[in-house]
Amino acid sequence: MSLTARGLPDTPGGFGATSQPMIEVLNLALPYFGLIFLGYACGRFKRIPETGLAWMNFFLIYVALPCLFYRILAKTPLEELNNVPFVVATSLSTYVAFALAFLAGVLMMRGSKTDATMAGLAGAYGNIGYMGPGLALSTLGPQAAVPVALIFCFDNILVFSLVPFLMALTGTVHKGFRAITFDVTKRIVLHPFIIATALGVASAFLHFEPPVALDRLMQFLQNAAAPCALFVLGVTVALRPLRAVPWEVPVVLLVKLVLHPLIVLCLLSLLGPFTEAWVYTAVLMAALPPALNVFIMSRQYDTWVEQASASVLVGTLVSVVTLTSVMWLVKTGMLPVKLF
Repeated sequence: MSLTARGLPDTPGGFGATSQPMIEVLNLALPYFGLIFLGYACGRFKRIPETGLAWMNFFLIYVALPCLFYRILAKTPLEELNNVPFVVATSLSTYVAFALAFLAGVLMMRGSKTDATMAGLAGAYGNIGYMGPGLALSTLGPQAAVPVALIFCFDNILVFSLVPFLMALTGTVHKGFRAITFDVTKRIVLHPFIIATALGVASAFLHFEPPVALDRLMQFLQNAAAPCALFVLGVTVALRPLRAVPWEVPVVLLVKLVLHPLIVLCLLSLLGPFTEAWVYTAVLMAALPPALNVFIMSRQYDTWVEQASASVLVGTLVSVVTLTSVMWLVKTGMLPVKLF
């Protein structure tokens, strides 16, 4: 198999060879946002207690999404997973976005490091688990599978390491350095997404093929991941009361929805070249709105809770425009693969 640049093989003519009308982009994007808003409408109308989502969240995190990532990686040639420059560029872009949002949080919230940490999380950590895989694969096809998995794996490692350490440094978590290191390492190693990723890489290395019945079962679960996740996202957001948009939220969303995609495009241009599929996937993933985990972690540390809820809700609403615009640039080939 021949590889062009640092990524997967290019299709003849590239993605920009045939310009796609805006209606095709809307046909791709609206079902995803439609599922979110359908869940939101159901959550507002029915008002089922939040505890009713517990089993659905368990199904998504421990069953459906791990099957998605395992099957993506297990069917990928191992040499295509060894793309260190891409991992460095995308992880560094997430860190830079975090740092910018963190700095903005410190300035706007009069030096509160705990609130600023959550602001940094909202400005850097997109919905790469619920929205990312389905949206990228629908927009770009199978070529997006490997970069999606790499971004997901290393962004999660970065976030699950950075936030607990920062909260410990600010005095929110009263544990010693060794205890914090152990907790963070355990959280990373035992996370079902990370385990699924490791098993997928091992299967690719060993050329292991599961029995047909088991593979079909995992395929069923994989297909259920995106629709269930998006619906649950909508319901969960509906259960968060939003009285007013805190004034610092628009600044954080500017970092997440606008600056983060630009940063990753710049870093890929510096560390490239990469194929169109890999660049477009990275920009799409960076353009995703703040993840629901931002609210979950803010509630866990009991800080910036109202702002985190607003960031998820308003960010999802605004991304109807921003993310759809990025998808249009991708589908028409107007998004540059290399800036300089």
